[in-house]
Amino acid sequence: MSENSVAFEGASQMASGSGSREQDAIYQGGKLVARVVSPDVDLESKEIRFDEVFDSDHLVLAEECEYQKYKIMIQKVAFATKVDHREGRNGRTLAGCTADILGYLEQ
Repeated sequence: MSENSVAFEGASQMASGSGSREQDAIYQGGKLVARVVSPDVDLESKEIRFDEVFDSDHLVLAEECEYQKYKIMIQKVAFATKVDHREGRNGRTLAGCTADILGYLEQ
């Protein structure tokens, strides 16, 4: 992680100031469409890297989405699978994702 990076712990806790949204979730159209593992926010390069984005069947990769206080667009996916036998994992799993930060959500 670079000095301009921010990592998040306790990601399943609610984000302060974001209503009922969860910190480990990606939203599109106001709906939770995916969950993330190990986010790394790099403000200098204006991108967020995720080790994994899972339960993402309803995530439309070609559309803008929201993560915490950011408007993002996922640009790179290293690997995608629908076969994930780990407990609690359903649907599509995307590994090695990079998202561009497009802006910030209005509070």
